[in-house]
Amino acid sequence: MGLERRGIGDRSAWDVIRGRQPWGALALVMLTGLAMMRNGVDASSGPPQPAAAATSGARQVVAAPTPSAGLRPLAYAPASRVRIEALKVDAPVIDVGLDQEGWISAPPPQDPNLAGWYQNGISPGQRGTAVVVGHVDNESGPAVFYRLGALRPGQRVEVTRYDGRVAVFQVYGVEVFSKDDFPGVRVYGDTGHPELRVITCGGGYSRAGGYDGNVVVFARMVATR
Repeated sequence: MGLERRGIGDRSAWDVIRGRQPWGALALVMLTGLAMMRNGVDASSGPPQPAAAATSGARQVVAAPTPSAGLRPLAYAPASRVRIEALKVDAPVIDVGLDQEGWISAPPPQDPNLAGWYQNGISPGQRGTAVVVGHVDNESGPAVFYRLGALRPGQRVEVTRYDGRVAVFQVYGVEVFSKDDFPGVRVYGDTGHPELRVITCGGGYSRAGGYDGNVVVFARMVATR
């Protein structure tokens, strides 16, 4: 599924990725890059899904947290590590960009405990929406975000940056979206606050098509240290 095959309104995705609406284009390439991974483990149970559902629009959403009065966005700095205490995730983060086909690159699947930060977007802690991705599994078994769909609103994700600062995000939504109906503007849009999206594959799985959706965690920065 190349960029030239998917349009946004009256314009091609390639036009959009060149700067007219970059988050709209990223929605397409992110969706394609993650949803088309075909290295999932064909297990009867599979990874947990939000509300124990697949791609039917299941959601666990509450009001986004209100940051404290003195909390200010951080300056730019690349991400170096992601921690999700509720899931026992503690993983290094590497920079990822777009591959030769225009898809967002995922971390190498051989390392199950590795996440990727989309380096051409927002830095975690800056105003805007930063994006962290990772595999749900690989050929050997569960990977870094295998249990991502089990997160609940109110739980926290911490991202350590290369400047030594830590951006602390509070989860306010966990949803699974079909790869054929991915709401890019809603997922990647600027809310006016420092936000984070953590994304992995999800929904149903088949050997022929891989996972048919994406689990997306919505979180807003509530603290720094």
